[in-house]
Amino acid sequence: MDLTLALLALAVVLVFAVVRPHGWPEAVVAVPAAAMLIATGVVSPREAADEVERLLPVVGFLAAILVLARLCDDEGLFRAAGVAMGRVSDGAPRRLLVMVFLIASATTAVLSLDATVVLLTPVVLATARALAVPVRPHVFATAHLANSASLLLPVSNLTNLLAFSAAGLSFVHFGAVMTLPTLAAVAVEFVVLRWLFARDLPAEPAPHPEPARDGVPVFVLVVLALTLAGFAVTSLLGHAPAWAALAGATVLGVRALARRDTTPARILADADIPFLAFVLCLGVVVDAVMRSGLDTVMRGVVPVGQSLPALLGVAAVAAVLAGLVNNLPAVLVLLPLVTPAGPAAVLAVLIGVNLGPNLTYVGSLANLLWRNVIRRDMHVGAVEFSRVGLCTVPPAIVAAVLALWLSVRVFGV
Repeated sequence: MDLTLALLALAVVLVFAVVRPHGWPEAVVAVPAAAMLIATGVVSPREAADEVERLLPVVGFLAAILVLARLCDDEGLFRAAGVAMGRVSDGAPRRLLVMVFLIASATTAVLSLDATVVLLTPVVLATARALAVPVRPHVFATAHLANSASLLLPVSNLTNLLAFSAAGLSFVHFGAVMTLPTLAAVAVEFVVLRWLFARDLPAEPAPHPEPARDGVPVFVLVVLALTLAGFAVTSLLGHAPAWAALAGATVLGVRALARRDTTPARILADADIPFLAFVLCLGVVVDAVMRSGLDTVMRGVVPVGQSLPALLGVAAVAAVLAGLVNNLPAVLVLLPLVTPAGPAAVLAVLIGVNLGPNLTYVGSLANLLWRNVIRRDMHVGAVEFSRVGLCTVPPAIVAAVLALWLSVRVFGV
């Protein structure tokens, strides 16, 4: 009975997060669902409090990085990226796709996948329109790279932060081990997307007006570079990366407030408190599902060990689960099961839950945000999104896991 109730609560929370009727925040259902599971004894108040405490550092980082990304946008970072893409590509669709891959990968790695979806995608869309080139391949690239390129650093994705904690690696060690898998996944994405959209990527450049020449936001780039260095330093000192993200956001926030470019209320809104509450309550709901018996069922499905076949199996299970129920519940379900096998198995889960979301719209909340961002300019149905994902995800997972297997032998874990 407890498992049925917990699974029902999880299903309702996820369906509401996907549909979001009237634009209501995900927390509208997630908070009552978690409270109901506590009230009915499916999960005890102590167990729920322990789960919230475990997730608080992750949620704190998420709040800081959301504010940091928005402040970077206010400073013109993404406008400058759009100008750079237009100038370097010079109207050639294939060169523009290369630039989108480079900038989207860098944005995802440093500012997380939400920045790529919410802030960079509109810039890519506008740049493609201004250059009179087909929009579809370039916008699909931002959607896929928001997930695929988020493998690189612990700060690139909320799932990474959870895996980072479970793997027990330092920030630098994590980045070193995941560099090769990230490059492999992104390379496969590039080859497959270029093949799928070959008709939309003619070699000849289209006639276009000269792009405006905005200044490069040097101050913002310096702050981002120092923030990235701060991630490594805080990790070495045994502190959460949220402190480095908070420092970067504080510097840009104080500057913006002094120049009257923002307000305290807007900065608080950028932190998206309702979404943070959703993440915490989702963790409680998933914890209730696992404690009610799903962990026993999943142990019979998830391969054990750090051999290449086991890592491929773990990544495949994680990808399918993420595509079905979203990557956040998937990583929360799988990490406790694979952590005893070692860091390589944890990172294989990460490959699955970060690449698997490209299979379906429900795979990650970033996919749903992307759909909302592009909705006014183009329509991408669920069937088309999944068709493209079915072409990219399986080879990308195989390539990334093979790269992980090799990387583990080079860097050790």
